[in-house]
Amino acid sequence: MMVIADPARLDLAEFVRRGDHIVWGQACGEPTTLIEALIAQAESIGGLSAFAATSFSGLLDETAADRIALTSMGAIGALRSLTAVHKLGIIPCHVSQIGSMIEAGIIGCDVAFVQVSPADADGNHSFGLIGDFVQAMVAKARVVIAEVNDRVPFTCGDAALPGARIDCAVHASRPPVAVAPARIGATDEAIALAIAGYVGDGSVLQVGVGAVPDAVLRLLHDRRDLGVHSGMIGDGLVDLVEAGVITNALKPIDAGVSITGALIGSQRLYDFAHANRAMRLCSSDYTHNAAVLAQLTKLVTINSAIEVDLTGQVNAEQTGGAYLGGTGGQVDFVRAGARSPGGRSIIALPATAKGGALSRIVAGLSGPVTTARTEVDVIVTEFGAAELKGQALAERTRRLIAIAHPDFREELDRAAHIIRQRGF
Repeated sequence: MMVIADPARLDLAEFVRRGDHIVWGQACGEPTTLIEALIAQAESIGGLSAFAATSFSGLLDETAADRIALTSMGAIGALRSLTAVHKLGIIPCHVSQIGSMIEAGIIGCDVAFVQVSPADADGNHSFGLIGDFVQAMVAKARVVIAEVNDRVPFTCGDAALPGARIDCAVHASRPPVAVAPARIGATDEAIALAIAGYVGDGSVLQVGVGAVPDAVLRLLHDRRDLGVHSGMIGDGLVDLVEAGVITNALKPIDAGVSITGALIGSQRLYDFAHANRAMRLCSSDYTHNAAVLAQLTKLVTINSAIEVDLTGQVNAEQTGGAYLGGTGGQVDFVRAGARSPGGRSIIALPATAKGGALSRIVAGLSGPVTTARTEVDVIVTEFGAAELKGQALAERTRRLIAIAHPDFREELDRAAHIIRQRGF
């Protein structure tokens, strides 16, 4: 293993070949020192491409995209700006598929960039803030370059990175990427209130990050023995653990432990996670695995959407010519929540967009179907919840119109007439 104490001395040409495919940890696990070096040196190496699942660092701008051919599973975080200028290739896939596609060579991974914590006494590094597909990329890569950041917590996970597997260790000391809490507005609070009614004592939560998830978590302080099994978690988890609400005591598996694939939040969350055995970062082979999820009872999953049509089809990716989101882990968790004994699967969205000019309950989707209507359970807006599972298409139209903004209900009712007339 080559050790580089000064990141400024990193010459990637010693490890990266012309035409290589690079994969790095996503979200707050982005190895920013390595990405900065790659952007600066990419042109001199030539022909490089990279897979970036999400990005919150702000490093992946047009300049980066001009030097490196970038692909992703969606336009999440700062990647949205690249789709706006048509400089990001979208690979439609679920989070649960990425690891296996790396293993099979479908997503190329000649070089793996990882951000890790300092090593423990046995010489093993933790993957810090991200689990998901990092194990797969490390196993597949010809070269593993690790940013060893002393500001990254040593988190408990389902695997560690032995020092012997690192080809080049670049030492850094910088705050990892953080995501500030979203501002919670009145609409978010109304949506959260409807969602919270589905969370009972002993429920196991899957939530994302953002205004609505944060607003939901604030409403759960009177619950008991909640559990967590989620693709990602944010700062709101800390409050509920410290309040004694999240105990994971009643989970059929992983009792006493919050399971997640990513930590996306602030330094408070990262400090909380350091050496915390009550939290485990796992690969998506575990967090999103259908067989694992099937063992969880009272699983309540909460996901978002751009729009929902009158039959329950969900679009969480694209509206017209704008790509805004991604498939992520939505389908994996929608299926799991809807099938969990005592559980529910919730898709949440504001009733309108563009300052109230557009309805997000629509007659027909303006983009792809992310989640099929056969999988959908509950749709929530600030006007209430529409329980769709097991309902005929005609009844679905009635329930969805009831949670649309009143300004659009008459128009949607006219559009629903043909469905009610013929039954489909």
